[in-house]
Amino acid sequence: MIKVAITGNIASGKSCVEEYLKQLGYKLVDADKINHEILNTDKTTIKKIIQIFDEYDITDENNSISREKLGKIVFDNKEKLKELESILHKEISNKINAFFEENKKEKIVFVSAALLFESGFYKDYDKVIFVSAKEEIRLKRLITRNNYTIEYAKKRISSQDAEEQKIKKSDFVIENNSDLQSLKKQVEIILEKLIQS
Repeated sequence: MIKVAITGNIASGKSCVEEYLKQLGYKLVDADKINHEILNTDKTTIKKIIQIFDEYDITDENNSISREKLGKIVFDNKEKLKELESILHKEISNKINAFFEENKKEKIVFVSAALLFESGFYKDYDKVIFVSAKEEIRLKRLITRNNYTIEYAKKRISSQDAEEQKIKKSDFVIENNSDLQSLKKQVEIILEKLIQS
């Protein structure tokens, strides 16, 4: 089994790559969706997080953890971010390992992880695909898609490590500065190389 990680900075188009791979019939798990699931359903983890953030309001109107509120707190507080990650990364890792076990007969499996390099998880994979897009394109996407102000969108982009550093650590790079056809073609070329490896 070849374990392939897909990553990319915010608004690079990582989800488009994921969707196309799923359409082609490949098994893929999204670490961000696992994260959502844990925050919504894992009572033990939820309790731990509420204890860590007891001086903050992190719940929504349904008394569930609000990812938006949590995100805004850790965005400005690196210490709290580390505490949160120490809880979540272990749980996410367990679920990804279960996904590998379930699909052990597959030749290639994919894991999408936005914080692949930041978490150090990239070392667990045979190959890494980095989805890249020009900053001005990502800025436009964030403003249109997420209704961010230009200031907040710039802040979100600058909070992540530069693409150049991540590209150096990746095996394949998809340039997502054009249309969907161009993106799909690049995915197909990478798949051919992976199948032949």
